[in-house]
Amino acid sequence: MKIVSADRLQKLPPYLFAQLNAKKKELKDKGADIIDLGVGDPDLPTPKHIVDALCAQAGNIENHCYPTYDGMPAFRSAVAGWYQKRFSVSLDHNNETVALMGAKDGLAHICWALFGPGDRVLCPDPGYPVYAAQTMFAGAEIVKYPVRPENKYLPVISELPTKGIKAIFLCYPSNPTSAVADLGFYRELVEWAIKNGIIILNDGIYSEIAFDGYKPPSIMQVEGARECAIEFHSLSKTYNMTGWRIGMAVGNSQILSALLKIKTNTDSGVFQAVQYAGIAALEGSQECVKENCRIYQERRDILAAGLKKMGLEFDLPRATFYLWLKTSGKTGSIDFADLLLEKAGVMVVPGIGFGANGEGYVRMALTIPSQRMKEAVERIGKIL
Repeated sequence: MKIVSADRLQKLPPYLFAQLNAKKKELKDKGADIIDLGVGDPDLPTPKHIVDALCAQAGNIENHCYPTYDGMPAFRSAVAGWYQKRFSVSLDHNNETVALMGAKDGLAHICWALFGPGDRVLCPDPGYPVYAAQTMFAGAEIVKYPVRPENKYLPVISELPTKGIKAIFLCYPSNPTSAVADLGFYRELVEWAIKNGIIILNDGIYSEIAFDGYKPPSIMQVEGARECAIEFHSLSKTYNMTGWRIGMAVGNSQILSALLKIKTNTDSGVFQAVQYAGIAALEGSQECVKENCRIYQERRDILAAGLKKMGLEFDLPRATFYLWLKTSGKTGSIDFADLLLEKAGVMVVPGIGFGANGEGYVRMALTIPSQRMKEAVERIGKIL
C-alpha cells in the first residue's frame, strides 16, 4: 500500500537541522570528534532552584490531571510580574498572557488561528524557518522581506509591502543574525502596523541573553503595541530549559483569544509541575541569568578573537548566543559549512537554510564550553 502524504508536506523543504544532524552522526559513527556550533541548545544546566520546584510539585496528585489550556493563574501572574520588573510593562494576566509549550508551539498555533488562503504574511529573510513553514501550513502566502547588513539587519519599514498583508513576523534579538532592535524601530513599526491594519508577531525569546551591559527592549514597551501585536517568549534560552517546553505569549487580548481557541482543540496545556518551575524561574533570583550571560560572553570573546585573527568578517553580537559569520572568499554557505565539518570537525549552520539572503554566511552557536571553543578556533584556523 502506497501512503501519500498531504500536499503541504511536498512543499516543505527538508528541515535544515535534521540534515545537519544526519551528517554529524555519519561522521561520529566513523569516529570523528565533532565540535557542534550548530543548533542553539544551551549546554548549561537548569538552575537548581527551578529543578527543586519541579521536584516538589511532580509528586502532587493535583498536578497529575489535565492543566488549564491557558496556563495556571499563578503562572500567568508570574509572567505579568516578570514583564513589569523587566520591561516596566503592566499586563492583565487574565487576558493578556497565555502559557505555551515553548515559543515554537505558539508560533505554529498562531498561524492556524490567524491565517488562511488569500492572506499574505511577511517573513524575514534570513529568518527562523518555522515562520514561513507554519504560514504555508495555514494555507497563506509567504512574502519574504529582506533584512540586510547595510540596514543592521532591520527591515526598511517604508519599503514593506502592505497590500493584502495580514501579519508580519520578526525576531529581535535575532536568530540567526544576532541583530538587535531599539524602541525607536518598534515605535515606527507599531505606527505602520496600526495605519495598515497589520498584526505584529514578535519573537522575543533571546531578550535575556545579552552582553556588555546591553538590555534588549520589548515591543510591549511601545504605546499602541497591544492594539496590534503579541510577543512570544520562552524560558528555554533564558533559564536553560529547552527540554521543559514552557513559554508564553503576551499582548493583544483578541489575538491571544484566537490562539487559545486553537490550543484548546490541539493540546492540553503545560504540565502544572513544570508551570510551578516556571514560576520559580520568573519570580526567583535572576543571578542565574546574569551568570549565563557572563559565560556566553566569555565564549563569544574567544570565538570572536580567533575569527578576527583569521581575517574573517562578522559583527560582534550584542545579544543571543549566535555569531553570524561571513564566509571566506566566494565560498557558498553550504560548501563553507561542509569544509568546516569535514576538514576541521566543526559543525556550523549554513546561512542559506534561513533564506536566500542568508547565502554567504554561517551561524555559529556559543553553546559549548570555553575550552572546546578554543579548540574549535584552533581547528578552523588550521584549514583557513
